Parts: sequence; structure tokens; C-alpha cells
Amino acid sequence: MSAPRFPWEEAMTLGLGTLRLAPETFWRMTLPELAAAARALRPEMQGAMARGEFDVLMTRYPDRTSR
Repeated sequence: MSAPRFPWEEAMTLGLGTLRLAPETFWRMTLPELAAAARALRPEMQGAMARGEFDVLMTRYPDRTSR
């Protein structure tokens, strides 16, 4: 069973299309930075991510430790 893939198409649409970030800026951003930029578009999504939500994301999309 493979891990779910990160939704890069949606992330790129948000960053490059909706937010109109330059590609260099988009690719240098961390996911928390992209999420913060997205929240500016939706003020109802205020507040930091809960620890449990973060843990779920880290489990679903772990950082690679080797190639």
C-alpha cells in the first residue's frame, strides 16, 4: 500500500495562479508559509494548525531522509 501523494497540482494552482507568486518564490516556500498565504484569502481560516492536524500531515507526507 503506497502513501497518498501530495496534491501538488492544487498547491501550484493556489501559489502560482491564485496568489500569483513568482515560480522562484513558490518553490522556496515551506508548506506552512503557503498555508499562511492561503489564509489571507480566507479570513475565516484563522489560527495556527492544531498539533494533531500537523501530526496527521507529517504521517501522511513524511520528509524524505534519503534518496
